[in-house]
Amino acid sequence: MSEYLPKSAMSIHAHPDDQEFTVAGSLAKWAQAGCQIVSVIITSGDAGSNAPEHDATYKPALARLREAEQMGANAVLGIQQTIFLRHPDGELEPTLALRKELTRLIRIYKPEVVVTGDPQGVFYGNGYINHPDHRAAAQAAVYAVFPSAGTRLIFTDLLEAGYEPHNVRRLYIHGSEKSDTWVDISATLARKVEALRKHVCQLGEWDPEKMISEWAAEEGKDHGLEFAEAFKVMLLVEDEDKG
Repeated sequence: MSEYLPKSAMSIHAHPDDQEFTVAGSLAKWAQAGCQIVSVIITSGDAGSNAPEHDATYKPALARLREAEQMGANAVLGIQQTIFLRHPDGELEPTLALRKELTRLIRIYKPEVVVTGDPQGVFYGNGYINHPDHRAAAQAAVYAVFPSAGTRLIFTDLLEAGYEPHNVRRLYIHGSEKSDTWVDISATLARKVEALRKHVCQLGEWDPEKMISEWAAEEGKDHGLEFAEAFKVMLLVEDEDKG
């Protein structure tokens, strides 16, 4: 069976660099195949510094810096459009208002695929607690995909404004403990690392290549792939080419 390559996709994540750490290899592969991709960043990462000299007055400058770094990363990946929603970093909640924002974007751009995180993921190994913004972004994104984007009488003000319902065909969820799909990123791993390196204010002197390569090798090893990204994929609309 040939690997699925969507014609359009929307990546929804909480912060600049979330996408690069997780799914950038798949997005780069899809972009190379002609997929039109919209990257939605819900916060601008304005809380992303623990430097003692930084206080609240630094947040607007940090947000601008992180947005510029994300634009650079998306250019490396071949992503055509980037949308910053500019919610406060570190304070994200999966509110109805956020779900409506994402529903509106899905109805505007009508992606075939939406890519986001796992809203249920809290503990990864024994050394990482998932950031609550990640979970909030994922929960809002999942429920924007279904039921909100495709249900005509949810958010009727969107309908009245001309945003017709859209059914996303597939939802790609990364960070799931129950992955069922592995995307071969052997040809785009270097591009993923290059994109991640654009986030200089977060990485500092650290080079992510070794860690990212090890993660991708671990994901692929049981599936005959040198490097992979893993997803749980929800098939929300039956493929048209199936009998």
